[in-house]
Amino acid sequence: MTVAVILTRKGRDVVTTAPDSRMSDVCELLETKGIGAVVVSHGGGRVDGIFSERDFVRAIARKGAAALDLPVGEFMTQTVVTCEPENPIVEVMRRMTQGKFRHMPVVENGRLAGIISIGDVVKHRIAEAEAEASAMREYITA
Repeated sequence: MTVAVILTRKGRDVVTTAPDSRMSDVCELLETKGIGAVVVSHGGGRVDGIFSERDFVRAIARKGAAALDLPVGEFMTQTVVTCEPENPIVEVMRRMTQGKFRHMPVVENGRLAGIISIGDVVKHRIAEAEAEASAMREYITA
């Protein structure tokens, strides 16, 4: 299975913000949308960075509450690991585990095409395992 399968099920909508957005506004966006990361992009088409809950904790640890008034671009992760729709889910899961991150933007032809989380990957893998177990039960009882 590939990343495209997950995107087909969950959709390709991605919440983005500009690098000059105030961190307090981005944190409010995370809370309002109920998400753990936002892609940072000048125009929504290119991945310039990603800002996650972990980046927020690091920002507060470095600058204290004053960080909330600073641009998110100062604290975003700039080296973003991305994937493509054709990538196998197993490969993406391995990369997320090795890199210790939970969100991966999906890029297609150099443009932002979606985002997947470790939760999306786990949900897919559980559904896959349940389908295999069901098929085995049917095979055994047939």
